[in-house]
Amino acid sequence: MRKCVAVALIVFFGCIVFLSAANAEMAFNYGASERVRQEIWDNIVDLKTLPPTNTAYDRNFFRFRTSLWGSADYNKDIGVYLKFTSEFFYNLGPYNQPIKQNLDEGEGVIDNIYIKANNIMGLPVDLKIGRQDFLGQDMYGEGFLIMDGTPGDGSRTFYFNAAKAKWRINQNHSVDFVYITNQQTDGYLPTWRTAVPSTGTYFNNKKILNAGDEQAFVIYGRNKLSENLTVEPYYIYKQEGQRTLGPATPELDLNTIGARAVYQIAPWKVGGEFAHQFGEYDGGRDRSAYGGYLFGSRKYADMKLKPEVELRFVYLSGDNPDTKKDENWDPLFSRNPYWNELLIYTQIYEFVKEGYAIPGYWSNMQLYMAKVNMELTPDTKLSLAYQYLRSNETAQSTKPAMFGNGHERGHLPTALITHKISKNIDAMFQYEYFVPGSFYAKDAKCGQFLRWQLMFKI
Repeated sequence: MRKCVAVALIVFFGCIVFLSAANAEMAFNYGASERVRQEIWDNIVDLKTLPPTNTAYDRNFFRFRTSLWGSADYNKDIGVYLKFTSEFFYNLGPYNQPIKQNLDEGEGVIDNIYIKANNIMGLPVDLKIGRQDFLGQDMYGEGFLIMDGTPGDGSRTFYFNAAKAKWRINQNHSVDFVYITNQQTDGYLPTWRTAVPSTGTYFNNKKILNAGDEQAFVIYGRNKLSENLTVEPYYIYKQEGQRTLGPATPELDLNTIGARAVYQIAPWKVGGEFAHQFGEYDGGRDRSAYGGYLFGSRKYADMKLKPEVELRFVYLSGDNPDTKKDENWDPLFSRNPYWNELLIYTQIYEFVKEGYAIPGYWSNMQLYMAKVNMELTPDTKLSLAYQYLRSNETAQSTKPAMFGNGHERGHLPTALITHKISKNIDAMFQYEYFVPGSFYAKDAKCGQFLRWQLMFKI
């Protein structure tokens, strides 16, 4: 562990020395966070359709994630950033999985490490090179295709190993050029742990982050065409390497071309996104898919609780068994809890044929959602949603006992409440309840997901 930490610190402080050689006055910043979560899964992986000896399981566990970060800025344009993260689990049970003890110590990782350089050579070009997140102000759209580079570790990390160049054409137009190289397990930077892992989510003593090695090239435009209208066209080429864990899957070269548009005129907001995918597996099988969403919302700022109502429709194509092509929508880098938390686990056995069962393989779906956000107090927010889900094709899984012959996935009401306790402490409670439909087996049981969380930041 000490050796791994030392290597990362040498790299980080080497960047600082390089920068400080030109300027003795630098701005330093640092911080830390601790996230405490409890999650309870009830029937959410197999809806109680598979034998008790199956690796599907109910769970009740705590997650403790610790992060430490620091930055050094030479000036407003040049700087470096480093972040360490470690997360361990404590399982309360009941569970039926390859865990031989309650404590899973997880592993420590270098979560972010990058150098940024803006206005290169006086040009309107900004660079960020290294391990980085595409969240917050760096998010692409609302994360429909690019959000989580490490879906296999849940919400422990989100990073991409990437080089990004932003060309600021003018105040209203810019283009990002991004190269991404992510791995099945972290081979670029050291990780550390104090014990041999006792679960099946590790490979060669390292946490599985992806179903296989992945590379991508992204061109993403942001255009403000008027005071109210923004349009974001993009092209993404992704290469998903051969997958050997679980059912073997050949290498895939996939192109995605699409655009996102949002029109706002208070209190209304409408928008949508559509993309077409085309490519080929190693061996010659074609892959062709399309997906997108539409939404509209209205905020009632003058009413008590300031409610904001949203209606949304999502369509993701599924694989037609009567064709030689694979028409499943590929979520690319968004295999994360996008619209809800519960169904990302139910999808594990549905799309296990795509390789190692990474949760959150959003595909073959229609989603109809009504949602309302409210401010109970200035520090307390409540979000309530009802989701009705269908499939475009019947299930084609290696676990047929879990699925039926219909297209109705089911009904999913959700609730999320957040509260800001103080400047440094936030709290959250989340509950989701899934009523399965004819897409699943007749004996499928309802599923429940519950989570509470405390986040401490300094």
